Amino acid sequence: MADVPQYHKPVLFDEVMEALAIKPDGFYIDGTAGGGGHSEGIAQRLQTGRLLSIDQDPDAIAEASSRLKDYTCSIVYQSNFSQMEQVVTHLGLGQADGVLLDIGVSSHQLDTPQRGFSYHHDAPLDMRMSQTGPSASDLVNTLSQQELARIIATYGEEKCARRIAQAIVAARQDQPIATTGRLAEIIKEAVPAAVRRDGHPARKTFQALRIAVNGELDRLSEGLDAAFTVLKPGGRLAVITFHSLEDRMVKQRMAEWCKGCTCPPDFPVCVCGKTPSAHLLHRKPIEAGEKELRENPRSRSAKLRVCIKDKELPNISSEINETKES
Repeated sequence: MADVPQYHKPVLFDEVMEALAIKPDGFYIDGTAGGGGHSEGIAQRLQTGRLLSIDQDPDAIAEASSRLKDYTCSIVYQSNFSQMEQVVTHLGLGQADGVLLDIGVSSHQLDTPQRGFSYHHDAPLDMRMSQTGPSASDLVNTLSQQELARIIATYGEEKCARRIAQAIVAARQDQPIATTGRLAEIIKEAVPAAVRRDGHPARKTFQALRIAVNGELDRLSEGLDAAFTVLKPGGRLAVITFHSLEDRMVKQRMAEWCKGCTCPPDFPVCVCGKTPSAHLLHRKPIEAGEKELRENPRSRSAKLRVCIKDKELPNISSEINETKES
């Protein structure tokens, strides 16, 4: 058996540690522990504090548990980060000083051929992060041409989605599509030559199927709300994304939390009574520096956004109006 790839140093490591402003006695949650790299960085900065590391992937749980076994502050728990609120309640841990979410497929998952995430290896067409439930093979062999085209266009932002979906449905008439290599070849033959010259033609379709298999955007939406709920006032939420669909959702959700009065600008006083529940640490996302880009090319698409949950303010209209008039 080939050696199993090692978990690499996580992206934007120093930037995440700085953004979380870790307090030695604080409680922190790594909602997507992976190999435990970010988690270990947090644990090293704790004294009397606690760390909860969550991941849905059994491989990640095994790796993080091994890596964090000597840290008495550490709890490793298998679950999806969208269930964070229930996990925290179940463990009786209370509100957190900081939450980290590192969204998307890990380098370990991509580099392990048998997990079926990569079009660079011929392997079973799987893509399940939790290693349970319907696989990518199930989707490409059972969904209608229209639904496949919708998934590829929506989650992959692929212009050739209809042609690719048509080719998949035609190919599966002969025999089920069971491997990454066969699917990649079907996609390659379905797209125009010009598309084949612009990077690997299967990249966007594989991304789309992975997102659909794991319900990633739904879990991200649920996970953002769960993370914000478990934060204590003054707590920090740091989210790393790797493609535009994820980043757009994080940007918009944080903008909603940071938005205050929604009254029309011509109103003399505020009548909605809405105050911001958070503020951004940085207006623009943090990206990898030149050194990290050289050492880890996969960091080139990483974006880190951070918001701080505001302290709860009394909803008194007179105070709001005074602020607006001033």
